[in-house]
Order: sequence, then structure tokens, then C-alpha cells
Amino acid sequence: MTAEAAPEAAPVWSVDPRTGKRRERVGAEATADAVDAAVRAAHAARGPLADRGRRAALLRRAAALLEADADGVVATADAETALGAPRLTGELARTAYQLRSFADLVDEGAFLDVRIDHPAPDLTPPRPDLRRYKIPLGVVAVYAASNFPLAFSVPGGDTASALAAGCPVVVKAHPDHPATSERCAALLRRAATDTGLPADTVRLVHGFQAGLDLVRHPLVAAAGFTGSVRGGRALHDAAAARPRPIPFHGELGSLNPVVVTGAAAAERAEEIGAGLAGSMTLGTGQFCVKPGLVLLPGGPAGDRLLAALTAAAGATGPGVMLDRRMRDAFLAGVRERAQLPGVQAALAPVPEGDGSTVDAAVLTVPADRLTADGPHDLLLEECFGPVTVVVRCADEDEAGAVLARVPGSLSATLQLADAESAGTDPEGRGARLLAAVTPLAGRVVVNGWPTGVAVAPAQHHGGPYPATTSTATSVGATAVERWLRPVAYQDTPPALLPPELLEENPLRLPRRVDDRPEHPGDDRPGGRVAGARTGR
Repeated sequence: MTAEAAPEAAPVWSVDPRTGKRRERVGAEATADAVDAAVRAAHAARGPLADRGRRAALLRRAAALLEADADGVVATADAETALGAPRLTGELARTAYQLRSFADLVDEGAFLDVRIDHPAPDLTPPRPDLRRYKIPLGVVAVYAASNFPLAFSVPGGDTASALAAGCPVVVKAHPDHPATSERCAALLRRAATDTGLPADTVRLVHGFQAGLDLVRHPLVAAAGFTGSVRGGRALHDAAAARPRPIPFHGELGSLNPVVVTGAAAAERAEEIGAGLAGSMTLGTGQFCVKPGLVLLPGGPAGDRLLAALTAAAGATGPGVMLDRRMRDAFLAGVRERAQLPGVQAALAPVPEGDGSTVDAAVLTVPADRLTADGPHDLLLEECFGPVTVVVRCADEDEAGAVLARVPGSLSATLQLADAESAGTDPEGRGARLLAAVTPLAGRVVVNGWPTGVAVAPAQHHGGPYPATTSTATSVGATAVERWLRPVAYQDTPPALLPPELLEENPLRLPRRVDDRPEHPGDDRPGGRVAGARTGR
């Protein structure tokens, strides 16, 4: 009797969202054995990746290769996402900048958080010699995002920060852009070999089941996810249910509330309305920080702002969403919300049309519909696509009652009048509203718009659940902390210590010695002299 043949792996197709037609077969969904092989190969790359100099070089080489292949990468991504060459060209530049920023972080070494406390036998209790720094967790599973095929996918922030930490990466490609994922993975693997590291420092797998197999694999040490609440929560729960649970850093859903004061509306209703329209329709409303709920006062100034919003949003014209499933979910979500009692469509999507595009929508609802549990809770959930819900509030107390029911978000935005921004209004409304929205979000924006997340050391892209499943950020320098853990050595002989913790500081790392800052190039604790950036 012959052994039964294993079932053939399902094919992976690249699809044009503009037409719904298949472009090309990219590969096949990874079987359990293929996922196991990918994780084990990545795990074997941990040793070489411990060299900080090489991994900084890897990040810079990856940025250079992406830029060298910019035309091909952008064309492939546009064919799979319909996001447009201008948007994707900017996203590629952001991705390359992010890679180089993490390379600089690796060179500097401050992320290792080196701390040395010398023995203090006279203390009560006596203190031993303690030396602490941070080490990489191990293989990181990265789940690519649909709406950012570069900046939050294969070469994106999760991958870049994990590599900076010294963690090999296995990326689960998003089905909306498999060809882009393959192209970028090939560039990252080439960057690895060009800098003396194993190609398997970065691996790529496809398929829904592969994503589950990946988060459950015993050699996967942590995971980063950007996507829906449903998908992210399923993976989060799988990560927690393992015999050895692992950190799961998920970005799920976000409403990103906006509060407009009556004074701000009176000062610049048309400007705020146009800005809001631009933010909510950017990328066909497929930004994770799209403003989805707007608290707007009643009265003539609020009416003017609403009119400006609907006019500007209506003028944006139809747009293509990332895939037909998302388009259908958007249209169904708008219809369901518009049918709730008291909800009006100030701007309704044009009916089905050619079956590939969507129009912007603006819904309005009185605030009293949202101040207690009921069917209108649906309006407090993210609807992915170009729609926002405008809540008309009678006064600040009513707005506060609505805010008290808003779930955790990535961002919260305040539109304030000049006096409120300056803190000179008699009621102190600006400071009071800032205090009210701060518990809701990881980033608070004043007199701006949340769409567009700058790559900067002070950035925080995260927020209370369901915005994210942890307190970490996925953008900015501190994103690297997700993939590290501290370890302390007590009374360890110098011959056994890692070089990062040696007294003479051969790697010239920033560190704290006896709780005082010590910087490379200066023998005096607390000195601040720029030192050479050297890697191990």
C-alpha cells in the first residue's frame, strides 16, 4: 500500500483591486511543515544577528535596495492595492527612512539600557555588584498590514525594529499584496547576505492557517500584528493560550475621536470642515488613524462646519478600496449605521456604481443617542473606509458623556479656538478637554489631523485596547523595546561578562553607572561628549 499523498498547498494569487481579476500566481500557502522550516531557519540566524555592526549594516542596505528598486516596488504595490504611485512613493521613502533610523539606533546602543551598580557593602541591606542590559527575545512573527504594503508590512516598522533588536523575523504576508511582499522579502534577504548575515534572517510565509501555525510555534518568541479587531484578537488569544505564552503586540481597531469646540467652529468652521474631509478620505479612508467620530456643537457654527465637511468630502470622488471584501464590508457598515434611529446621512455613498469604487459618507446623530448602552453602540466601532460619524452635542457636558463611552484609540484630536489653545479663555476649556481625551488615546493632536504618523523618537503609535493589545508603540525608536528583555548579572567575574557590561566599556555604549549617566568619550560619570558609534 502506498502512502497517501499530501494535499497540494493552496495557490496564492495577486489580485488587481481595480478589476477584481487575478494578476499572477505568486506561490502557495505555507503548510505546517513549511512554517516549521521557516521558523527553524530564522532561529538559526540568531547568532550571526547578535553582531550589532552587521545588523545596522543590514538595515541600511535594505533601505538602499528598496530605493534602488523603487520603480518596481511601487508599480507592484499599486497594481495590488490601487493606492497610487504618489502615495506609495512617499510610503517607500518613509520605510527607507525608518530602516535607517533603526540602524542609527543600533549604532548608538542606548536601547540596550546598560546599567552598572558597583558593590556597596555599607548599605542596608548590602548591595552586590549588579550589571544589567537588554537582550533579544528570539524569532519574531510579523503580520503584515493590508493598508500599508511597505511601512507596516514586510520591510515595515515591526520588521525593522525586530531586526534592530537582534531578532530574526518570519513575516506572514497579507493576502492583498502577496507579490509586493515577495519582492520586498527578496530585497531584505539580499540585504542580509550582502552584509554577511544568513538570508534566513528574514523569512516569508503565506496563508491564513500559516498565521495561526506561526504564532503557536514553540520557537517564536513574540509577535507584531496590524489589522482587524477580530483577526488580531484571535491571534492574541492563541499567543496567550500557548504552553509558554508570548508577548503579542497587536494594533487592532481605532475610532480616533475628534472634539471641536463651539469657539473653534465659530472661528474657522470652513477650514476645520475641509481639513476633516481631507483626513477622513485620505487613502480612501483606509488609514488606521482616520477620524471616525466627531463631536461637534449644535448651532449655526456647527452647521457651517458640517456643510463644509460634506462639500469637501463629496468632492473627493470615488476611490478603490484594497479589496472587494473590504469594499463590501464598508458599504454594509455604512448602511447598517444609517438605518439606526436618529442617524441621518449628511453625505451618502453613491449606490454600487461599477462595483469597484466607493464614495465618502458622513453620518450625523444627536449626542443623546450615544450616552447609554443600546444599538447606537455600533457608532462607537471603527468602520474601515471613508466615513465619519458627526455627533451633535448640546453642550460640553453632553460631549463629555459621549467621550466617556469612546473605546481606546490610537489618536484623539482637539480643534480649539485661539484663546483655548493659548490657555487664556476664562473657562480653561483647552486644558480641560486635553485632560479628558488623554486617557483615551496614545497620541493627542491639537489643531491638526491624526492621519500621518511621523517616524520620530518621541512618537507613540499605540493606545488603550482595542487600539492595541499592549502599551508599546509600533512607530518610533522605542518600538524596539517590544523585542527585548532585561537580564542582570550579579557578582559575575569580568571574564564571563558580555562585552556590553565590562567596566572599561570597550563598545563605548551610553550607560548609567551607580545611577549616573555615562557617555562614550568621557571618563567622568555624567559627562556628555559625543563618542564614536561602534558595533559589535
